[in-house]
Amino acid sequence: MKIHEYQGKEIFRRYGVPTPKGEPAFNADEVAPIAERLIAETGMPVVVVKAQIHAGGRGKGGGVKVVKGGPIEAKSVAEKMLGMQLVTKQTGASGQTVRRLYIEQGLDIARELYLALLVDRETRRVAIIASTEGGMDIEQVAHDTPEKILTMYFDPGAGFSPFIARKLGFALGLGPSMKGTLGQFVKVVESLYRMFVAEDCSLVEINPLVVTKSGDLVALDSKVNFDDNASYRHPEWQSLHDAYEEDPVELSAKRAGLSYVSLDGDIGCLVNGAGLAMATMDIIMHYGGRPANFLDVGGGASQEQVKTAFEMILQSGHVRGIFVNIFGGIMRCDVVAGGIVAATKELGLKVPLVVRLDGTNVELGRKILDESGLLIQSASSMSDGAQKIVAAVTKAQA
Repeated sequence: MKIHEYQGKEIFRRYGVPTPKGEPAFNADEVAPIAERLIAETGMPVVVVKAQIHAGGRGKGGGVKVVKGGPIEAKSVAEKMLGMQLVTKQTGASGQTVRRLYIEQGLDIARELYLALLVDRETRRVAIIASTEGGMDIEQVAHDTPEKILTMYFDPGAGFSPFIARKLGFALGLGPSMKGTLGQFVKVVESLYRMFVAEDCSLVEINPLVVTKSGDLVALDSKVNFDDNASYRHPEWQSLHDAYEEDPVELSAKRAGLSYVSLDGDIGCLVNGAGLAMATMDIIMHYGGRPANFLDVGGGASQEQVKTAFEMILQSGHVRGIFVNIFGGIMRCDVVAGGIVAATKELGLKVPLVVRLDGTNVELGRKILDESGLLIQSASSMSDGAQKIVAAVTKAQA
């Protein structure tokens, strides 16, 4: 689960991570009073108007504007920004509609650093990643000059280590001539680690973490992702959720108890089991096709859930064919077949459909499909099914 920058900074402040003063705004009329308050409180005549979307690179897309002309100019900038379709490298070509803003005080910035904590599943540790090259182009830095990306680890069994934080601070050029700043850095890392563990985060990123001209460290941005598996421990997450920032199909899938991720291909996949779903996408790619989605209906999906899965797949205008790949263990093949027939009839399916069934009640399932009178191609194996759906989609596009 992702949250907005201003929400992440509210959590930062609870754990003692220094942030600039700022307030969210949900319409343009709120902006001028906020800017006026910030200027009065900080004595800094500059404010920054920031679009709030769940994507990085907002500055390059026009979603971050430094305002030096006071509250009236800040409102004018906000009017143009609210409702705009903000396109960044992370949003894709369609962009994301700006519905919220964050108005923040300006700072005198001397340096920009990058700092992040995330779960490293390979080492089973919390990785802390830092770089002297903070800012909008951190992905490019990682690609072109990977040696500038520093990575260290905290062992969950041992917890936070001041030594590791100090070592990283020295590597970033924060000591020994900047002892005050180095001390602040160690405290920031400790606070972020406590937050990371207590809030069940999968990622906490500050880009940039700035050093001001007075030598203070301030989190100028925040990116916080929570681990969905821990949602039962955090009922407060519901108040942080912004449905507008999620793919509507993925949101519908979540509500239906299905695991769905939109992709950019044209072959819809309906599979039971995450591992089998990944293998299905791989074999489609192997035979020259492109999967349109990851969709795991789970081990015990009902006929109604299968129908719902079909509806979700067909919401994508890019789908040119559907491959159903089911291994019936707990889930019975006849239940799946019934759902496929019901969905095909009700939705008036017009794209090629290939179905591979195996496992519990497979013969009964195949009989239901064969006697349906519908144009459904049966597949004897996963490989056979992938080849058939790729061929059908290719033929339809010819």
